[in-house]
Amino acid sequence: MARKKAKNRYLEIDHYQNLVSMFFDRARQGGDKPFLHAKIDGAWQATSWADAARQVAALAKSLQRIGLKKGDRVMLVSENRPEWCIADLGIMAAGCITVPTYTTNTATDHQHILDNSGAHAVIVSDSKLAKNLLPSVISSSDANIIIGIADLRIGQSGDFDLYRWADLVQGSDADVAEVTEQVAGITREETACIIYTSGTGGKPRGVMQHHGAILHNTKGPAEVIETDFGWDDEVFLSFLPLSHAYEHSAGQFFPMGIGAQIYYSEGLEKLASNIEEVRPTIMVVVPRLFEVLRARLIKTVEKQGKMPNYLLGKALALGEREAEGKRRKRDKLMDLLLDRTLRPKVQQRFGGRIKAMVSGGAPLNPEIGTFFQSLGLTLLQGYGQTESGPIIACNRPSTGLKMDTVGPPMIDTEVRIAEDGEILVRGELVMHGYWRNQEETDKVLKDGWLHTGDIGHIDEAGRLAITDRKKDLIVNDKGDNVAPQKVEGMLTLQPEILQAMITGDRKPYMVGLIVPDPEWALEWSREQDVPYDFIELQDNPAFKTAVREAIDRVNQDLSVIEKVRRFAFADEPFAIENEELTPSMKIRRHVIRERYLERMDALYKK
Repeated sequence: MARKKAKNRYLEIDHYQNLVSMFFDRARQGGDKPFLHAKIDGAWQATSWADAARQVAALAKSLQRIGLKKGDRVMLVSENRPEWCIADLGIMAAGCITVPTYTTNTATDHQHILDNSGAHAVIVSDSKLAKNLLPSVISSSDANIIIGIADLRIGQSGDFDLYRWADLVQGSDADVAEVTEQVAGITREETACIIYTSGTGGKPRGVMQHHGAILHNTKGPAEVIETDFGWDDEVFLSFLPLSHAYEHSAGQFFPMGIGAQIYYSEGLEKLASNIEEVRPTIMVVVPRLFEVLRARLIKTVEKQGKMPNYLLGKALALGEREAEGKRRKRDKLMDLLLDRTLRPKVQQRFGGRIKAMVSGGAPLNPEIGTFFQSLGLTLLQGYGQTESGPIIACNRPSTGLKMDTVGPPMIDTEVRIAEDGEILVRGELVMHGYWRNQEETDKVLKDGWLHTGDIGHIDEAGRLAITDRKKDLIVNDKGDNVAPQKVEGMLTLQPEILQAMITGDRKPYMVGLIVPDPEWALEWSREQDVPYDFIELQDNPAFKTAVREAIDRVNQDLSVIEKVRRFAFADEPFAIENEELTPSMKIRRHVIRERYLERMDALYKK
């Protein structure tokens, strides 16, 4: 007879005073069971809970031995891998503060974070990343230690000491016992990490997240999973950068808190095959990935003939009626047919045992949510920001999955709406402030409430709905407010459009900057028998007309003030490399505006 699981296990997380103590306790329970997985030489290899604990303890002692003291900041620059998790925990176990940093950061960003954080040490995964960092380290007055996860060949000297990861993580069970006792004194109020915001509006600011904030963000999702799905032997596939607050809390400490296994994806190009191999039960992703997966699924079904396309159309129609609360009795037969034909095939592409995929980091277009729900995949939209650990609210089946909301606030989280519509948040999840930036801290923390800068409302079922970013709202020349993310989300659902940014502040109407979808553009050029060139196509009148028709389809569902009257093409896709996207795939409006200012202004002069 199977042992009955204890109820309300998420309450266990309240007993921990810090993240490292939670980890060591879970490691004691997990023992030799697998914890962290990475693909090495074509095969998945596991690090057990016990071995991870020994490495964390050894690293903590090594960091102290080489001179790091309580409160020192340690910069962590690495792709997702088991060593990332071990380094993060080892830094905290040594009493230091982790400063996670994107591998895609420019040298300027690295320099800013090093200078602002005053980091004393840098842990970096390989020589390529180290070489990009080195000029910043050499010019820094504080950083004097570099630790290479892989053997570093940097070919430059400077006023710093170089250490090998392998030499610092050789530990024993005695080390675990010693460090477990040592970390017991770390309180929930102490800073665990400084996570720098993505910088959509300027230089990144360092958000001080304390242990209690991330423990709060561990307990909240655990309560949702246990209550709505049942929490058992969970498997996570880590894909988003761990330097992002969303993945750091929801993709690392949340699975750690429930004793789950974590697999590290090999990257976007291998994500689909990784999903089928790992068969995760929970995935944390961003809306842009869902948009890509939706497009791929539609193309796959289109190639399979009339019957699969017929079933897809029926599934989507049924899903839309479900979302609108207009489900009919006769839909039950079609539902049963879909459960035996189309849906199992789609679910198998996601490993076949997904309980939930959780979307966060940016607004999710309701149409995307309805699409996946129609195909039998439970898609939950979360909401939050780095300043709140980051999770504030999350959709859940027990409160009704309404795709134009982000669900009710997480457990132990207070949310209220200010008179101007701004969302305010209070609770242990709220940051203690921005590192070395009291002026900006005072702007967002007032009387214990975090002023999120987001506009929204709470519906009759207690679910939070987000309208837009307060500072991103476009105010036209008549004083009307337009939420750009809503319009941009609708534009990018069109097959012709890969990316879009609209503007119209203090102007008579909205105009758009459009990046055509390269795959669609290539197909269009073949059908029209014209050479394919991303830039030259934009001067083709017929090509412009095709994109104009896509925009007009969207305009049919927009109000008069939201309609995109004119548009221009961008020279290239918005990307992290050209600094027009943040590492979490949000558009950097100020960068794009500056680059295309004359082109956008010219649209008002025609």
